[in-house]
Amino acid sequence: MSNYSKYWIVTDLDGTLMDENYDISPAIKTLHLLSELDIPVIPCTSKTASEVRYFRKQNGLFDPFIVENGAAVYGFNKSSLSEWELILGMSYKDLRIILMNISNIVNYHLIPLNDLNKDQIFELTGLSDQSINRALDRQWSVPFLNPPDEIFEKVKRVCQTYNVHVFKGNRMSHLLSSESHKGEAVNKLKVHLKNKDVKIIALGDSQNDLPLLEYADISIVVPGKNGPNKYLQEGIDKGKFRLANAPHAQGWSNSVEDVISNINDFKC
Repeated sequence: MSNYSKYWIVTDLDGTLMDENYDISPAIKTLHLLSELDIPVIPCTSKTASEVRYFRKQNGLFDPFIVENGAAVYGFNKSSLSEWELILGMSYKDLRIILMNISNIVNYHLIPLNDLNKDQIFELTGLSDQSINRALDRQWSVPFLNPPDEIFEKVKRVCQTYNVHVFKGNRMSHLLSSESHKGEAVNKLKVHLKNKDVKIIALGDSQNDLPLLEYADISIVVPGKNGPNKYLQEGIDKGKFRLANAPHAQGWSNSVEDVISNINDFKC
């Protein structure tokens, strides 16, 4: 990855580049095109570093990556042949204690993903054994089962007391430090790579992508099969966010190719 790339594709994975079966096949051709154009593809996801390292290896991606909803950023230093990291948030251990305290205050048992057995996790996520182990390798955030909407609103209010915030994803919610979010993580990466003028093309599908979409220069909401996430509808209605014309990887691919075709740098 060139430190001075003019554009970065910064993308969520689950529900955005991937469908509910973790399939990205409709986007493979576009990923190859981006590689040929030397446009970095930077995963920015609720997944763990272990999960994203595996995903990158499977799909031939070599650029930096943002994990656990913006709580940490990783990349590879070719000169030292080692991985570097930027940490924005609190430790998993500290966040677990806070989640327990919040549960007591809202009088509702918020159940962390890591407390489920493998059969329950498979039922929730469809992940296999090795994939589950990678998903449970949490360092900087605590995913927990989505509570009812009225409880979630109470949780959000209590979070302010603990300097944490919470995002609701499609499968589960995520508790992390107030200093951690996807937009701030992209900003930290810009500073780290000394490329403050790079233009960010961001893609996401749920509430935890809102800080990324609000930060980006071009923001694309990828809908699910039943349409866009309700938390992103306001941005679409106001014209701040573009709406992809198909769900998941197909919509991702169509939108990215449309944006690239309209950027002078890449026109033939």
